[in-house]
Amino acid sequence: MLLLRRIYSIYAVLVFLITFILFFPIFLLAAWVPGWKRYGRLVNQYWAKIYFVLIGLPVKLEGREHIQKAQPYVFVANHFSYLDIAFMGFIPGDVVFVGKSSIGKVPLFGYYFRKLHIAVNRASIKSRGEVLIRAKKAISEGSSIVIFPEGGITTGDPPHVNRFKDGAFSLAIDKQIPVIPVTLSFNHLILPDDGKMLFNFKKGKIVIHPAIPTLGLNSKDLPELRESCYRIIQDQLWEDNRLPEKEKTIIRNT
Repeated sequence: MLLLRRIYSIYAVLVFLITFILFFPIFLLAAWVPGWKRYGRLVNQYWAKIYFVLIGLPVKLEGREHIQKAQPYVFVANHFSYLDIAFMGFIPGDVVFVGKSSIGKVPLFGYYFRKLHIAVNRASIKSRGEVLIRAKKAISEGSSIVIFPEGGITTGDPPHVNRFKDGAFSLAIDKQIPVIPVTLSFNHLILPDDGKMLFNFKKGKIVIHPAIPTLGLNSKDLPELRESCYRIIQDQLWEDNRLPEKEKTIIRNT
């Protein structure tokens, strides 16, 4: 089984590299031509779907009906695996990702990400401020924002989700747009963050939850909004991964 996993993992990485190189000229064109960035992000969605078909990894998407066309959102999702960004490529509409600045150092892929999405150095107050300005601008132009509010792959015990940071919810309240929690149910099982980079054979699942409106909310409402999104995602993870009640109780008390 380990040998098969290694072969499959090598194949998955090769397919990722080959398909990205094939799509890269389109990404470059979208980055260079004024007003074309949203088309580059649209191609990103096709790339994600093609990639998972080619590696034989089916992805079940639930809750698409909760997304209204032409309505910008702030999408927040749990972050357990390097697969998470690719999975969020299934979210319909023009979606801008906020990711850590280290992504920008990856050859070619980093250039594409910096040009079409938003990279943040979380250790820099200046960088976080610039990201907020760019995210607000993207929302004003009709784009949605994807943020992993844990601040990176930080938990060592998935499917336990680490507490969320405020940024995504502050942004949604400031722009008065809905927040949509998204649960990535099994990515920690498909590609664990254990340093081995070995895929497991398991179907993927994305749950898009109903939108939570922020119209009329202010900074005082932020903690309740943040905790509501946290609980929605955590409860879905418990349900999908069928955690024993004893483990759920331990997590609730942490």
